[in-house]
Amino acid sequence: MTDRETEFEADGPVVRDKRRIDPDTFEVRQAPSAPGASAGRSPADGTPTAEPAAGAAEVSRLQQALAERTADLQRLQAEYVNYKRRVDRDRDVSRAAGVEGVLRDLLSVLDDLRSARLHEELSAGFKAVAEEIERVTTKYGLEPFGEKGDAFDPHIHEALLHAHADGIEGPTCVEILQPGYRLKDKVIRPARVAVAEPSGVAAAEPSSAEEASPLSASPGSGTADEAGTDPGSTEPVSSGSEEVTSDEQTS
Repeated sequence: MTDRETEFEADGPVVRDKRRIDPDTFEVRQAPSAPGASAGRSPADGTPTAEPAAGAAEVSRLQQALAERTADLQRLQAEYVNYKRRVDRDRDVSRAAGVEGVLRDLLSVLDDLRSARLHEELSAGFKAVAEEIERVTTKYGLEPFGEKGDAFDPHIHEALLHAHADGIEGPTCVEILQPGYRLKDKVIRPARVAVAEPSGVAAAEPSSAEEASPLSASPGSGTADEAGTDPGSTEPVSSGSEEVTSDEQTS
């Protein structure tokens, strides 16, 4: 038997000795060559076949597909980030609009509380409720403004009364009829005030009006005599030209 191979009949078992050490010579046997060991090279000269080229093309195709999927993932991530920012911004805008609407409805309540405080009608539990309402409105950013003596600003003040006074240099709020309210940087109601201007402005206005008036007498201005009427009579006075015309008609 060769290599201790025992063969029986065609339909019987075949035994192959795959021991690495030869039991007779005690030497290491050489491993048999694999059938596909030289699949990548031609049997004649050992030059590479077309399989490595096909593998390189496959690697290039997979790298291109990976780059495309990566670009798609980055684009989806950017779209999600933009969407999240837009939703957060819209949520903040909606919340601010809701807070502003509630505070606008509370302005009349704050005006009543101010009037009651000026008339010393806040007492006991009603005073505690008023202070709590004012604390909550302040918590959400509502801030009153408008003090007596402030310079008049048409952007934040609404003038309901006008007068003249001494000792002031320009338009000044001399009375706060209704305070204004500001929500953060936004004026939600202007302060309604009484405005006073310096007395010198009032004295200069009539003199300038007289200088510009066209009713002052002048040599060429129309009078009662030139209009053909007697100041002491209601009948017209005949002119010389009319008398000559009457004589001519008589003659």
